[in-house]
Amino acid sequence: MAKIKEAPMVPVYYNKDLATAKEVLRACYEGGVRAFEFTNRGDFAHEIFAELVKYADEACPSMALGVGSVVDAPTAALYIQLGACFVVGPLFNPDVAKVCNRRLIPYTPGCGSISEVGFAQEAGCDLCKVFPGDVLGPKFVKGLLAPMPWSKLMVTGGVEPTEENLAAWFKAGVYCVGMGSKLFPKGATPAEITEKCKSALNLISNLQK
Repeated sequence: MAKIKEAPMVPVYYNKDLATAKEVLRACYEGGVRAFEFTNRGDFAHEIFAELVKYADEACPSMALGVGSVVDAPTAALYIQLGACFVVGPLFNPDVAKVCNRRLIPYTPGCGSISEVGFAQEAGCDLCKVFPGDVLGPKFVKGLLAPMPWSKLMVTGGVEPTEENLAAWFKAGVYCVGMGSKLFPKGATPAEITEKCKSALNLISNLQK
């Protein structure tokens, strides 16, 4: 949570090729990213993740490497065993919260309503994910925070590394954003990814002043 607050943009990424995943992780790290979400979206994704954790320990020592797209407790337990620093899901599953709480691992569930955010907070989730962000929109965030100002919200889905898009979310009151495809356009080099990360984090820093 401290690392996410320090750099409030979390890349959301998956690649079945370990070498490519390492390159992207390092590129994001050099761009100032300190929390990285590797999604559980392909066959043997956990094997790639296990190797990434070992790589990050040496090449990106200040990086918190977490897992995304987790929908059930057994999957959460598997990734925690492999070294996940945090667990993210597209939905809220109380059984995942139990597994994460037992190991003091932050669980950020996907929530699409104010009631879901409330139930997740009751289950010990300090940070809830507004998902899908492009469907719910910044007005949802602003509306939720009015009666529940203690809420910490991460938005994922439709977030772009542009001043207009980021300003809409941070002015609405999000704690951080998760960014996927817009941060990793097809054919982008590691250097270009690093620059995109730097640019997005600089924009966010200026918006928070």
